[in-house]
Amino acid sequence: MLSRVFPNPIGSLAILMLWLLLNGATPGQALLGVALGIGLPLLLPPPAFPAPRLRAPLTAARLAAVVLHDIVKSNVEVALRILGPEAAIRPAFVWVPLDLRSPQGIAVFASIITMTPGTLSCEVSEDRRWLLVHALHAEDPAAIAAEVKARYEAPLLEVFR
Repeated sequence: MLSRVFPNPIGSLAILMLWLLLNGATPGQALLGVALGIGLPLLLPPPAFPAPRLRAPLTAARLAAVVLHDIVKSNVEVALRILGPEAAIRPAFVWVPLDLRSPQGIAVFASIITMTPGTLSCEVSEDRRWLLVHALHAEDPAAIAAEVKARYEAPLLEVFR
């Protein structure tokens, strides 16, 4: 019975929390947030892919720390490049080979790359073996591919195995 009312309890809680963050935590908004948290998941189709299991929570936590560090570091590097001479910028598209096979893992990998200033995930090949990344500065495209694979994909392979 409870699973019929809450087909996605984490999603329902996320909707409620997001609603309260956006609209303020008043009793009326909380009631509306609860209604949305119950109603919206009932209206949505079931997920296209099963929910992944988090296999290595400590690795995921370390990866989150690495990503946060890289975001801060990249912000400074991008600012210096943008404010410096134009010759200091060498943009390039880089095809990164994927070892990840999980659609959720590939989505997280592409999202991490996009969140890091100076890089943007552009496309996943149809066979899900390549990810096209645009780098603001890429003197050595192979080094860019190797770095994102080592820093982000390797831990994700452990998390999404």
